[in-house]
Amino acid sequence: MRSSLAPGIWLLRAFSRDSWYRGLILLLTFLIYTCYHMSRKPISVVKSQLHRNCSELERPDNNSNSTTWCYWAPFDQDNYSQLLGGVDDAFLIAYAVGMFISGIFGERLPLRYYLFAGMLLSGIFTSLFGLGYYWNIHQLWYYVLVQIFNGLAQTTGWPSVVTCIGNWFGKGKRGFIMGIWNSHTSVGNILGSLIAGIWVDSAWGLSFIVPGIVIAVMGLISFFFLVEYPEDVDCTPPQHHSGMPHTPQVMNGPVEDLGTSVDSVAGHCSERDSGTEGAGCSKESNEKLEAISFLGALRIPGVVEFSLCLLFAKLVSYTFLFWLPLYIVNVAHFGSKEAGDLSTLFDVGGIIGGILAGIISDYTNGRATTCCVMLIVAAPLLFLYNSVGQNGISSSIVMLIICGALVNGPYALITTAVSADLGTHKSLRGNAKALSTVTAIIDGTGSIGAALGPLLAGLISPTGWNNVFYMLISSDVLACLFLSRLVYKEIQAWKGSMNRNRGSCLALTHPR
Repeated sequence: MRSSLAPGIWLLRAFSRDSWYRGLILLLTFLIYTCYHMSRKPISVVKSQLHRNCSELERPDNNSNSTTWCYWAPFDQDNYSQLLGGVDDAFLIAYAVGMFISGIFGERLPLRYYLFAGMLLSGIFTSLFGLGYYWNIHQLWYYVLVQIFNGLAQTTGWPSVVTCIGNWFGKGKRGFIMGIWNSHTSVGNILGSLIAGIWVDSAWGLSFIVPGIVIAVMGLISFFFLVEYPEDVDCTPPQHHSGMPHTPQVMNGPVEDLGTSVDSVAGHCSERDSGTEGAGCSKESNEKLEAISFLGALRIPGVVEFSLCLLFAKLVSYTFLFWLPLYIVNVAHFGSKEAGDLSTLFDVGGIIGGILAGIISDYTNGRATTCCVMLIVAAPLLFLYNSVGQNGISSSIVMLIICGALVNGPYALITTAVSADLGTHKSLRGNAKALSTVTAIIDGTGSIGAALGPLLAGLISPTGWNNVFYMLISSDVLACLFLSRLVYKEIQAWKGSMNRNRGSCLALTHPR
């Protein structure tokens, strides 16, 4: 005879099991994308080593090779900034183009296999760049070709991890959860800078080879332990839409439509039965749905606006990612290792900014407004950093953290919580297969900006770093403009919600 406590114990065990698996997926995807960013960062640290100010260095007696003792050909030319910018752009253009295709494959292939192949290839091509040091390769085409293939391989990461997180986590507190989770970008940049800094002055090839090995090993771990759907391990699927009538979810359509019940197959199943039977229903129904088309994803309200905003926000972020250490070397006159270590503070600020953006957007339910406010404040602070940020180590530390928070906060929010919101939009009627395509469109458009930023920095920096910062400030302003329509709709939704609440209070105070 079953004990009366059995249902409670069963629920506790089910809750603990669901929580355990969700924690595992959160940690695993965090580590996966940390490795992706860690393998991208070394090039920014090594740049200052590929072309140094040789007049200030003493030539070693045991090395007479003029192409390697100080400069590293082919980056020993006067146009080295353009050459280094071209190497960056080879990666970023390939990444931007491949991202639009990657989402399509990500919907149709098992994520474990897709991530494993992508991380293994990323490790190989990252290591090949470093092997150019040991193989004494001085041909530009080699480094450009390696970066192109590495950029294509790295497109496997983002759509896959966001899709996996979207499958496991519902809408409640999504901004906060993903704000913390998205710190993997900054953690990866910090680790990449620190690892590259260990060998940048002695054997810069290892600055690439070590991260390459790490990401390949992490790919093997993800192959054995990543679980794509909660239903695969008999866990309860999340409910993506709250259906709360008072919540002004502007991105999900007109305010008057928000009071409708959950309109998704997964939602119906989880409402009907929170156990394994309901999970099986959700999985079975989801398998019958077809992957959304590219044009269908573009028609989801908010996808175009946030994609264009991310284009300019990511332009700013990736310019700092690839050029900040060299800027610190040239302007503040630090060594290569010190500049790489100092640049990590920008990513420390990025962690703080991503979490704050998630918390604020959850509390206000205004993703667009949160992004817009942070971008507006970032513009004058970027000007201030360029003007006074290098006057001392203290001012540099403070300004780097603040600028990192304001620049990377909107970028983090759009690529995580916003992408997941739009990829599980109620108009999709529970089609979880749309999440990978929506994520790829948003991040792919942003990656165009990521390619333009370092390229423009390489072209503009010879005319003065001030002009580079004017370009970054202009990009922040443009990013805000593309969100203006969504910000207006969010403000209108807040006003409507306040008026309804005021009317309810008056009705309670003065009953008929």
